[in-house]
Amino acid sequence: MNTIAVFDVGKTNVKLMAVAPDGFILETVSAANPVQPGPPYRHHDLGRLEAWLIDNLAALAHRHPIDAIVTTGHGSGGVLVGDDGPLMPMIDYEQAPPPAVDAEYRRIAGAFRERGSAIMIGTAHLARQMLWLERDWPEVFAGARAFLAHPQYWAWRLSGVLASEVTSLAAQSHLWCSAEARPAALVAARGWDRLMAPLRPAWATLGSLKPAFVRSTGLPATTRVLNGIHDSSANLYRYQAAGLSDMTVVSTGTWIVPISDQPGPDFEHEQPGLCCNADVFGHPLPGMLVMGGREFSAVAGDAAGPASPALMHRLIDTGTMALPSFSGDDCLFPGTARHGVVAGELAGDAAARFTLAVLYTALLTDCCLDTVGTTTVVLDGSFVRDPLYGALIAALRPDRRVLVNHDQFGTVAGAALLATHEQRGGPVPLALETPTRFDHPGLMAYAKTWRDQAHARKTP
Repeated sequence: MNTIAVFDVGKTNVKLMAVAPDGFILETVSAANPVQPGPPYRHHDLGRLEAWLIDNLAALAHRHPIDAIVTTGHGSGGVLVGDDGPLMPMIDYEQAPPPAVDAEYRRIAGAFRERGSAIMIGTAHLARQMLWLERDWPEVFAGARAFLAHPQYWAWRLSGVLASEVTSLAAQSHLWCSAEARPAALVAARGWDRLMAPLRPAWATLGSLKPAFVRSTGLPATTRVLNGIHDSSANLYRYQAAGLSDMTVVSTGTWIVPISDQPGPDFEHEQPGLCCNADVFGHPLPGMLVMGGREFSAVAGDAAGPASPALMHRLIDTGTMALPSFSGDDCLFPGTARHGVVAGELAGDAAARFTLAVLYTALLTDCCLDTVGTTTVVLDGSFVRDPLYGALIAALRPDRRVLVNHDQFGTVAGAALLATHEQRGGPVPLALETPTRFDHPGLMAYAKTWRDQAHARKTP
């Protein structure tokens, strides 16, 4: 095994990384992933991304012996494809569908157990994207060959082989009943079975790189293209490959995404933020979805980090609070979207805002951990760059073993480890640390008051 190229497609940015077989990052190139305004709707420019990918694969091939390529990406991107390429642009998942589409979708989406997540913002569900395309572009939809989650779209573009994959389908697509490891009833009801490509494991080699891309990149004709994986499940796989279990991994960034490898809530009953994902083996994973990155940015404003322990003490002492929700998502508190407020003695202190944002997102994370309970909590992603985030979680959850992973590329490492899934003989190394608990005698009382006020903020 030589080097794995991982194409990590985020909502805002894309990265291409050369990764060693043990998950160590050797080189990274990145670019913005801007949203185009339309027509026909806000969308991502797949043609521009493909040109960027091929150019940078060619550049990496000069410096690294790449022999496998794998894509990972967020869970709300899908592409309607024909024989030769996309038939419609990839919808920006924050694009609201027409009101008639939204209303119809809410009628047909099915019970929570079938969906595995709440009905979320915009077109965050692949099933809602499919309904919109079917209603407004019926002839195009009727002539389509498949509808692919975007990790598998890129695998198809590179290899020419169509496939679906369980972690991508289980990531709030509403096309997969994760609790029962089967397609959602909606798929057959709408006749969408014909657009669902054969299910293959995330680590499956779909084929070799297409000859045209071999010529344009200089990569070997034997370069393997893997099926690919949802980003949060890739991150979890990083810890599974290291031999950890009975864990909740809290990925942080645009979203706070805690995912547990243990059974938990009853998926017959919908709860705010609750979702049911899947790991690479198809096992159902209880999890939560909270748009924490947007919440953090709204509270922090222009304030710079790091968070200050002294300011943290003052925020708690004065009862200064950020109360949800600032983004267009309700987070865990239905009816609060775009009604977030900052209240208390330090509410007008701009210098305290970054520290308040860390405290606020730690409290959101703590609420998530009510639902996905395990003995071990592993924190990673952008929030752990600030030491007080991990310190607060450790203090709020003294009954759990809280660990922090400062590697910012767990998703990429997990995706790369798929290339050795079938050959690996033992656990891969992983460096974790135990944060020092934040010490303030009033923290628990503050957290309880915050929860009480947050739950009381439902708007008419």
